[in-house]
Amino acid sequence: MKKNSLLLVSMLLVLSAILAACNFGGESAKETTTKEDGTAAKELNLVIASEPPSLHPGLATDSTSGVILQNIYEGLTAIKDGEVVNAVAEDVQISEDLLKYTFTLKDTTWNNGDKVTAEDFAFAWKWVLNPENASEYASILYPIKGAQAYNSGEGSENDLGINVVDEKTLEVTLENPTPYFLELTAFKTYFPLHKASVEGNPEWYTEAENFVTNGPFTLAEWKHNDSITLEKSDSYYDAENVALDKVNISMVENETTAGTMFDKGEIDFLGAPFQTVSLDSIDRYKEEGTLNIEDYAAIYWYKFNTTGEFTSNANIRKALTLAINRQELIDNILKGEQSPALGMVPPAINGFEEDRGYFKDNDIEEAKAALELGMQELGINDPSEIQIGLSINTSEAHAVIAQFVQESWAKNLGIQVAIDNSEWQVYLDKLNLLDFDVARMGWIADYNDAYSFLEQYDSAENGNNDTGWENPQYAEFLKQSVAETDPEARLALLKQAEAVAMTEFPVAPLYNYSNLHVKKDFVKNMAPDGLGNVYLKYVDIDK
Repeated sequence: MKKNSLLLVSMLLVLSAILAACNFGGESAKETTTKEDGTAAKELNLVIASEPPSLHPGLATDSTSGVILQNIYEGLTAIKDGEVVNAVAEDVQISEDLLKYTFTLKDTTWNNGDKVTAEDFAFAWKWVLNPENASEYASILYPIKGAQAYNSGEGSENDLGINVVDEKTLEVTLENPTPYFLELTAFKTYFPLHKASVEGNPEWYTEAENFVTNGPFTLAEWKHNDSITLEKSDSYYDAENVALDKVNISMVENETTAGTMFDKGEIDFLGAPFQTVSLDSIDRYKEEGTLNIEDYAAIYWYKFNTTGEFTSNANIRKALTLAINRQELIDNILKGEQSPALGMVPPAINGFEEDRGYFKDNDIEEAKAALELGMQELGINDPSEIQIGLSINTSEAHAVIAQFVQESWAKNLGIQVAIDNSEWQVYLDKLNLLDFDVARMGWIADYNDAYSFLEQYDSAENGNNDTGWENPQYAEFLKQSVAETDPEARLALLKQAEAVAMTEFPVAPLYNYSNLHVKKDFVKNMAPDGLGNVYLKYVDIDK
């Protein structure tokens, strides 16, 4: 999943502003809402790090938007306890050649009472693939026959392998066997859209009152840059198994402020994909025995603008990548049982568990040698001539990490670095425009497969690339992996692709995430899965 926004103005000003804006602070946080039957309503209080950049399933690319969408919409399938389960689909039949999927839908409704039909899925998928809509995540639908050709302007909508057989039957034909396709149909870009709402109002996804959704919760209120409120959907087909009545989500950019709110009992859970546990509170939560650490198929890396004045040079990029002591960063700053990332695919991904990476951590000698070569190629005589900007989105954690890297590059290479930070949406725009030299980003697997990490660099035009880098050999290995049906041969092709990229360093991998969270004792069944998803449908409050 693209671009996780998790991770300085006066702390007092920020805290006072947050508490003034929130409906969850002070005594009001202790008030109990009573339902019509006289029982206490079950409300969960959370925070996210920013305003969601987009709550359109076909346009959202980040984890902040994603965690809202996956709780107000539902796809043909879903993920429960790390396994694919049927959701809107009642049954799935797969042909012997693994190319045709026939989905039979349950009798379900949108929250306005309309039926959810096969056409709603077909309409949504075709909307994403329509090149006029410029969906950055369109490539995740490329396993579907004709999808890439249509999205690139070389094919027709009529050639798509998407066939509405009848109201309750959707037939999907793939280009090649795709072993993780049923994981994809659980992903936000594959969610259905209510056709009449979309066609009736082009800006439907910007205000809560316009949303027609089919998930366990509805978008009851959206106060921009302030808060979001979700309410249990009475029209949801499995509503009897949804325990929560309401979810109050405040937007709190500062991790320390969010931590203070948790400690005071104003919020009930802290950790990705919601706002993160602050670095300075990790030791305390460990001592208290309240810190939970989960495996996470996610990576933290620095992206290079490969069209930049200095970062266009592969040896300069190599030098910057190697001149970082990742283990020291983890041991002394992060403290969350992360592991050094020495490649582009984390060990939580199937087939990459034992990989040792493509370079040594903190290899200063090799970094200096690469720097010397890069300077010769650029006609530079002294490292001080290299001016690098390091861009981050506003976050205490990102700032501390950037300062560590800034000091490392100055000490080990003699390169001076200026750090700049931007609010999340502004930051995403800068990345898309390649308006940076080096920029931090996190990537969370959309499904448990290396292709989820590697596919974004198949071309410079990929909406999630944000580096300007592309390599024909890399793209060819990925293309071959898509068509390869033998699992071992396919894995080998993916590793060959990764090896090509790690000779040119479009990114500097820093560390493989672990997922840290704390929660109140009365919050039950709430923990992120290996892909960082939290499905509020399964959460309960036991007070």
